[in-house]
Amino acid sequence: MNSEAKTRIIILMNNIRITGSIDLLPGVRISDYLTECREFMAVTDAEVWNLEGRKLLASGFMDVNRGHIDMIMPEDSLTQGFGRSFA
Repeated sequence: MNSEAKTRIIILMNNIRITGSIDLLPGVRISDYLTECREFMAVTDAEVWNLEGRKLLASGFMDVNRGHIDMIMPEDSLTQGFGRSFA
């Protein structure tokens, strides 16, 4: 049985927005995950958007260099968008 849960996240970096999922153990915070993932973090079901809302690419998997992340948050914590829909 897999004890990991998919957590939907939003990452802002270098004038792009990445949406996707990471595998978090129950009770683990995203900040703890970042500390443990070393240089790169695995993101599944990823989509890369420019800040004007245009989808640039989609991938089932990508490694994101955590040193380039400006901001990361759980998708369900977002109460207002960036002026554009995420759909």
